[in-house]
Amino acid sequence: MHKITLIPGDGIGPAIVAAAVRVIEATGVRVEWDRQIAGMAAVEKHANPLPDATLESIRHSRICFKGPLTTPVGGGYRSVNVTLRQAFHLYANVRPAISFEGTDTPFHNINLVTIRENTEGLYAGIEHFIKVDEEKIGAESIAVVTRKGSERVIEYAFEYARKARRKKVTLVHKANILKCTSGLFLEIGREVAKKYPDIEFEDRIVDACSMQLVMKPEIFDVIVTTNLFGDILSDLASGLVGGLGLTAGANIGKDAALFEAVHGSAPDIADKGIANPIAMILAGAMMLEHLGEVDAARRIEQAVREVVKEGVYVTPDLKKDSSYGTDDLADAIVKKLA
Repeated sequence: MHKITLIPGDGIGPAIVAAAVRVIEATGVRVEWDRQIAGMAAVEKHANPLPDATLESIRHSRICFKGPLTTPVGGGYRSVNVTLRQAFHLYANVRPAISFEGTDTPFHNINLVTIRENTEGLYAGIEHFIKVDEEKIGAESIAVVTRKGSERVIEYAFEYARKARRKKVTLVHKANILKCTSGLFLEIGREVAKKYPDIEFEDRIVDACSMQLVMKPEIFDVIVTTNLFGDILSDLASGLVGGLGLTAGANIGKDAALFEAVHGSAPDIADKGIANPIAMILAGAMMLEHLGEVDAARRIEQAVREVVKEGVYVTPDLKKDSSYGTDDLADAIVKKLA
């Protein structure tokens, strides 16, 4: 029995999380869900986007399955997602981008993983306004790159590549301009690479990498990079395989892990029953694999791929004239599992 903290989220979150939970339970894996709230739902109930009870639940379970959250605009609220990553030291964000048969995209045979440093860089949240006579004349943000933070995420990328039998790690940086921050990350990457002679290592400047991802995505295998670059490049990679509705994310730390769909809460389509639950379902597969339920994870992945390939019970984002919705797609995946 696995005890898992469950956060339904905001907007389309509750619908896609419910669909994913149904698929996970259909594998036969036994799960005890500890339902908690965060984001706007928590603000409305507790005037706090991240209640203590939610944090305590994650500390106890060490595993969290989370729907998309909305951070309130204004009011001094920090991003709930960033806060969770920093609170539980979830230093590695893992984002696979693998082609699906049946999707309307010109790119095929893509199979790459972006591993993003998840707690430092420009997202460390160290910023302030520059004022003269109480007038805001500018703003300053500080990017933090530490040796410890860089080593652990780069080592994670190499260990991931070795375990997944991948052949190459590409470190992405901007060391030609950002000599200190990106320079340190690159320096550490070269040091760590020497410990893994069985895995090819290369480095690429981020702007050139962006162009090559669109022109020749097949040359990439595992990409490891800093927080901001990883945020952007992983979304780009998602676009190559059909969009954020098809890509899941894992946030891994030493003592905890959080699994989620990487897209937003999409309030414009909330409660319409048409949200694509695949990213959330694939996040569930990543979670099961992390928990050692590898067979169940593979069954979910295969069922999802078969349903997308058939292209019948898919949501409108995958097929414009589709009359099917969230629950229909989940039903089709559950039937494949059976």
